[in-house]
Amino acid sequence: MQALSINADLERRAVVDGSAVPWQDSPMPGVQRRMLERDGGEQARATSIVRYAPGSRFSPHVHDGGEELFVLDGVFEDELGSYGPGTYIKNPPGSAHAPASAQGCVLWVKLRHLAQDDRERLVVDTQATAWRPGLVPGLSVLSLSSYGTEHTALVRWAPGTYFQKHRHVGGEEIYVLSGVFEDEHGRYPAGHWLRSPHMSQHTPFSLEGCTILVKTGHLT
Repeated sequence: MQALSINADLERRAVVDGSAVPWQDSPMPGVQRRMLERDGGEQARATSIVRYAPGSRFSPHVHDGGEELFVLDGVFEDELGSYGPGTYIKNPPGSAHAPASAQGCVLWVKLRHLAQDDRERLVVDTQATAWRPGLVPGLSVLSLSSYGTEHTALVRWAPGTYFQKHRHVGGEEIYVLSGVFEDEHGRYPAGHWLRSPHMSQHTPFSLEGCTILVKTGHLT
């Protein structure tokens, strides 16, 4: 695969309607990707939506820069287990596995971005984990991973929830899982991906309610 540059400048704000991005075949039959951001060839820093057809698998590989993934639909598998919808997995730098899906699945996947000394593998079944109240009424948070300045979480917004204007030290990345997320820059229904650079600011809210997957502090 030739090197690609898709929303690769981390100092620029990026917004992508993931549902409008065409599926592209990966090197493995039955595995396709919607590329949201990418910097490199087959071994790239990348954020993608990945779809496994039933019975497909990917060849064994090492994650030099680590991997985070979230199961959006179906059941994802590797030699360490099976993971249903709502499962978050962090595979640290240097880890290896042979992923597959007997029944098919759709994943949010982020590659080659973790700190090299972050060595903890995490698996979180978010459907069986308690949420905690957020900083404002109507906001609920489920923390998934924290290491140094980097934090990954699910955030649930009740309809009509508003958050104060704030600045993102280390940047922020959002994938809208359900509902509609909003700020003064636009309206982002489910399937949208947003990246706001280091020291950017906004005033987010949700009139309709939403659930978002959020990563912060990793864009310095």
